Amino acid sequence: QVQLVESGGGLVQAGGSLRLSCAASGRTFSSRSMGWFRQAPGKEREFVAAISWDDSSTSYADSVKGRFTISRDNAKNTVYLQMDSLKPEDTAVYYCASRVGAISRQQTSYNNWGQGTQVTVSS
Repeated sequence: QVQLVESGGGLVQAGGSLRLSCAASGRTFSSRSMGWFRQAPGKEREFVAAISWDDSSTSYADSVKGRFTISRDNAKNTVYLQMDSLKPEDTAVYYCASRVGAISRQQTSYNNWGQGTQVTVSS
């Protein structure tokens, strides 16, 4: 129902920072909970972070807690993923996704996905 376009990926050294952005089209962004997922080479896609439609709640995978921060700017129809203290194991293609309603960690509950952006962390 909406288009999502990620940006901000790139190559960084371990310990560095990167901020991903996901710009959404449509008029229903403020009613959608948003999530970030990632897929590393040879691995299945996994949950990273999510934020509720009303900005009242966030959720993080244990592997990124304390290092990543999800946020949203409804006026700009954009969700962000601030990634600090990056590790080589964070290397993956990062995808943003949206769903109408409550915050969720489940991939199958999201019905709109972006094309992904590559994040590579060198050691």
